[in-house]
Amino acid sequence: MNRTEALELVKDSISRVVPGADLEALGPEDSFRDALEMDSLDFLGFIEALSSRSGVRIEDEDTRHLTTLTGTADFLVARAG
Repeated sequence: MNRTEALELVKDSISRVVPGADLEALGPEDSFRDALEMDSLDFLGFIEALSSRSGVRIEDEDTRHLTTLTGTADFLVARAG
């Protein structure tokens, strides 16, 4: 998976949990939870969608990397190979 594919997957996974989210306004280092007002259940849904769609197993300790577009894309590229 390359970086462009990872970013699209992240955005698609977010849009499944937060329909209508303005993802174009989301900066690469903006916190998803703050910028999109995601609560804990939304964030969990995002993690589940991301894992399911990417085929990457996400452990609890990995979630600290999955709070921004940049961090999440980097994580996916590294894990998916």
